[in-house]
Amino acid sequence: MRKVFASATEALAGQLRDDMVIMSGGFGLCGIPEALIEAVELSGARNLTVISNNAGVDGIGLGRLLETRQISKMISSYVGENKLFAEQYLAGDLELEFNPQGTLAERIRAGGAGIAAFYTKTGVGTVIAEGKEVRSFNGEDYVMETGLVADISLVHAFKGDTEGNLVYRKTARNFNPDMATAARMTFAEVEHLVRPGEIDPDHIHTPGIFVSRIVHVPNPVKHIEKRTTREARREDA
Repeated sequence: MRKVFASATEALAGQLRDDMVIMSGGFGLCGIPEALIEAVELSGARNLTVISNNAGVDGIGLGRLLETRQISKMISSYVGENKLFAEQYLAGDLELEFNPQGTLAERIRAGGAGIAAFYTKTGVGTVIAEGKEVRSFNGEDYVMETGLVADISLVHAFKGDTEGNLVYRKTARNFNPDMATAARMTFAEVEHLVRPGEIDPDHIHTPGIFVSRIVHVPNPVKHIEKRTTREARREDA
C-alpha cells in the first residue's frame, strides 16, 4: 500500500468531513502537525471535535481552525495561551471538555489500547468528577474516565520511513505516539523521510502498522511559544 503522498492536502483528500473527531498531536507549539492542520483548514470541514493538549496560539496550529470557526468542541488540558479560544468559549460558541493533563494522556493511551475506561484519583472531589462514576479501592476514592478514540489522528514526527515507522524527537514525543494508535486512520508529517531499514528497529516509537498516510515536510518552521530573555550583564558585553 502506498503511504507517501506529495502534500498534506493530497494525503487528507477524501478523508475529511463535517462532524469528525480529530486528534492533533504536540505540546504547545512543539511537535504540532502544522501542515496537516493547514490541510484541514483548506478542506472547509466544519463542526469538528478536536482532541489536543492545547489549541495552539492565535494564528498558529489549531488556532487557525478556531479563526475559521471549524472547531465546535475541544477536548483539552491547557488552553491558556489562546485568546480567541477564550473568547469563543466565554461566548458559548465553543464547547470545552476539560481534562487534567495526565488524565488526557491516559485517556488517549487507553483508547489506543482498546481500554474502554479506567479509574484515577486525579479529580476526585472536584468539578472534574461531576457526573462521573466514583468507586472506592482500598479505602481510596477513584473517578472513572473513559478512553478516547478519533476518526483520524494528525501527528508530527522527526523521522519516518516509507512504511510509516516513526521516530519523535524530544518534547514532540508527548501526545503524538499515543494519538497515533487511537484513531481509525493516522496521518503523519515527517521532517526526514528515509527508506525502510534505515531506522534502527529499537529506535522506532510508532510502528508503521498504525500509520495510514505520510507526507514529507522538510525544514518546518519551529515556532517559539514564549521567548524569555534577560538583560545583558556587564561581563557579557
